[in-house]
Amino acid sequence: MCNQAVGLVAAELERQGIATVTIQLLRFVAERVRPPRALCVPFPHGRPLDAPGHPERQLAVIEAALALLEEREARPPLVVEWAPTVAPRRAPGMNGPGTR
Repeated sequence: MCNQAVGLVAAELERQGIATVTIQLLRFVAERVRPPRALCVPFPHGRPLDAPGHPERQLAVIEAALALLEEREARPPLVVEWAPTVAPRRAPGMNGPGTR
């Protein structure tokens, strides 16, 4: 689903009383659409939780997104940049930059 559509759906759900968090691949879209809570991640399209086979990193993204629901002092829209706390693993034999 596209970043813009997800942000618009989240905003409508919030108007209906359902708390939401979106994981956004494109920060500029989140800033324009203004979903109530957005976690911006630096991953390629189609991989909002990073590459397959990285469960620690994927869990870290999910936990960061859910933590936005606990931000009692923040006023929507809340757009946060995700900072990795789990270093990416490289596939065996791969050592170039950007390899995950």
